[in-house]
Amino acid sequence: MTTQIYTNVAASISELKANPMKVVASGEGLPIAVLNRNEPAFYCVPAEAYEALMDLVEDKELSEIVKSRMGGEAVQVNLDDL
Repeated sequence: MTTQIYTNVAASISELKANPMKVVASGEGLPIAVLNRNEPAFYCVPAEAYEALMDLVEDKELSEIVKSRMGGEAVQVNLDDL
């Protein structure tokens, strides 16, 4: 059975156990697929990449809120009047 891997770097669970920080560094800041018997078991995501991912999720959620609130009548505003 073939499985798609969503990263450019992969490491075995044995490599991760032997030297976790070396495996993380090999991804150069990007996620790494950790394989168990040549199948992806999980993705190791560095903290900065995870934080960026959470920012994207938050932006998407806020975008959905904005879209849901735009259903009302638009009000013209002159910035000089503010």
